Amino acid sequence: MRTDTAKHTEPRQHDGPAIETSGLVKVFGDNRAVDGIDLRVPAGSVYGVLGPNGAGKTTAVKMLATLLRPDGGEARVFGHDVLREADAVRSRVSLTGQYASVDEDLTGTENLVLLARLLGHSKPSARKRAAKLLEAFGLEEAAGRQVKQYSGGMRRRIDIAASILNTPDLLFLDEPTTGLDPRSRNQVWDIVRAVVAQGTTVLLTTQYLDEADQLAGRIAVIDHGRVIAEGTPGQLKSSVGAGSIHLRLRDGAQREEARSVLSQTLAAQVQPEADPVALTARVQGGGTERGAAEQAALALAELTRSGITVDHFSLGQPSLDEVFLALTDHPAHDEGGQADGREPVSRSSQNGHDAEETRS
Repeated sequence: MRTDTAKHTEPRQHDGPAIETSGLVKVFGDNRAVDGIDLRVPAGSVYGVLGPNGAGKTTAVKMLATLLRPDGGEARVFGHDVLREADAVRSRVSLTGQYASVDEDLTGTENLVLLARLLGHSKPSARKRAAKLLEAFGLEEAAGRQVKQYSGGMRRRIDIAASILNTPDLLFLDEPTTGLDPRSRNQVWDIVRAVVAQGTTVLLTTQYLDEADQLAGRIAVIDHGRVIAEGTPGQLKSSVGAGSIHLRLRDGAQREEARSVLSQTLAAQVQPEADPVALTARVQGGGTERGAAEQAALALAELTRSGITVDHFSLGQPSLDEVFLALTDHPAHDEGGQADGREPVSRSSQNGHDAEETRS
């Protein structure tokens, strides 16, 4: 059992990728939840896995964390095969799932001390480590309160704190900010950045495009159990056009006419937004920013000639949401989708202990 990981203060270096998969497959009955995924995750980075509910994100994470046995393909974590060397993999990873897995009847301090003791810390060391993490995560004042009294954001923070009691080489964060308010999400993002600064690799699954854009150096877009695109956020955005036009009309009754004008002028798909007077269109522009700007100017002129009043018009880089829509024909955040696999996971324990799962 490792007990020295809590002593890390300098960023750690790793040789080779943190994760490598080749043709990874998982089948549940007639459902191929993961259908031949190939990934290569650089060590010491945040790697985003982006996709809607049912895309296969959680199932893939469970296999990498040794919670599920793959039905095909290969997967290695820091060079260790997830099947043949499962104990070696567990000694280097930690997982925070979609649901908080701390004991709600215990206080914040009691939860962290208990888990630290299970991970091999002495009682004084466990108390010291718990106090340090509670302070670092902004939970010092709530340390003596039962977790059942915590807000959603506080629960997510203490759940992540529990995952890094022994600083893992690889931290799986499975949709860590689902259901959180913007302030709590930003706090979790800051925690992720701090963890990576100490040398931990983070594999982040998310439905939130802005979250992937904010945190991930590279992103794999997954849909129906397959990787349909992979690259840096900039590369993914440029793959669907040189720019993106966003406009708001003065009169919502003109939206269909404006959509038709833009579609003909730009020879591109035009999307209505939730705002009843707003439209978005991708601009190819020959793959250059200058070409995109010229096309945008032409589109605005055509709208004016058609008697359509535009209150706001802007040209910017395509968003990841537009990337996902272009690749899959449906938005990334799909509230009506089914969860991957069969059950949500709570946490894969560190250092070779049995994994804990929460079944619905």
